Amino acid sequence: QVQLVESGGGLVQAGGSLRLSCTAGGSISSIGAMGWYRQARGKQRELVARITSGTNTNYADSVKGRFTISRDSAKNTVYLQMNSLKSEDTAVYYCKAEGVRVGIIPINELWGQGTQVTVSS
Repeated sequence: QVQLVESGGGLVQAGGSLRLSCTAGGSISSIGAMGWYRQARGKQRELVARITSGTNTNYADSVKGRFTISRDSAKNTVYLQMNSLKSEDTAVYYCKAEGVRVGIIPINELWGQGTQVTVSS
């Protein structure tokens, strides 16, 4: 079964750090871009960071300089290192994979189940 599995969320004090991981499992032959999105209570889901297969990155303005996205293509894994966390970073964080191929079959996109990040002030 093709799926994204996230880990690394939790409760942290403001100013602290967390590292999220997301691994794509199943018979995946290739993945295009991967990214992290978040959804705070009562708000729309928003892009946090995205990395292409060529490792070009882009970030939301609110996290630039604090968060770093990276990927290990051999492991079909994407990471999000989050430093200097603020209470406004509290949200459910979702992993997304684009341009996924299972053999020769294309899958438009995959989403993970989400992991809660709570930053206490």
